Amino acid sequence: MCSHRSSCPSADTAAAHIVSAHPEQGWNLLCDGAIVFDDSGELLPDGSVIAPHRVFADRLAVAA
Repeated sequence: MCSHRSSCPSADTAAAHIVSAHPEQGWNLLCDGAIVFDDSGELLPDGSVIAPHRVFADRLAVAA
C-alpha cells in the first residue's frame, strides 16, 4: 500500500517510491503504477513508454 497521505504522485514526477522490487528480473513497480527497468526505461500506467536513456561507457566522466 502507498504511504503518500493524499494520493500517489502522477507518473510524470519523480516522487513515487518502490512498492515491489524485483532486482533479479531487472525492474521495480512504483506506487504510481509505473514500472521502472534497470536499463532506465519505463512503462507508465497509461501504456506509454519512456525509452532507456543510457549513458554509454565512452561518454562517462572518468576521475583522473
